[in-house]
Amino acid sequence: MRIAVIGTGFIGGILGRALATSGHEVTFGSRHPDDTEVAGETAATVAGVGEALADAEAVIVAVPGTAVTELTAEHGDALAGVLVIDATNQMGAEVANARAALPASVRYARAFNTLGGENFEDPLFADGPADLFFSGPEGDRAALEAIVDGVGLRPIYLGEDREDLVDALFKVWIALALQQGRGRRLALRLIDH
Repeated sequence: MRIAVIGTGFIGGILGRALATSGHEVTFGSRHPDDTEVAGETAATVAGVGEALADAEAVIVAVPGTAVTELTAEHGDALAGVLVIDATNQMGAEVANARAALPASVRYARAFNTLGGENFEDPLFADGPADLFFSGPEGDRAALEAIVDGVGLRPIYLGEDREDLVDALFKVWIALALQQGRGRRLALRLIDH
């Protein structure tokens, strides 16, 4: 799958490199396209944001939550009708996700915001991979599961337009990992019969 990762920081870098390593065609969208360090030893490429969005089948938004409005103002037309995975968190805000700042025309998904990046970089625990809970359009579920699986996590679908549940899990993770001091190498797991 052709995936544009918008953002070359900690989360974007980890996700893009993992997806490139698992066989996806990844282009990092960057304000500094000449700096290719984020791709590491993978086949991922780095381009300007507009170029990265040009033929993407899916877009992962991994910029600070406050920067999504600017991204939409500059590139909103290129996002129209595209599967956009919101990996942002607006810490301390009433709503953690950036859905309201994205064009209403995107196929909106919420994922990659409920665990620390360390768990994306090393998703395996003693008894298997961590679970990643996500929401998105039912028609995009298989693509989203392939993306989550490409990072090495077990995909757990919460339904369409359920970013409220995903954001609630983000708050649970923050409470356990950071506020209770259990550490960032903490993940959630669905156990069913």
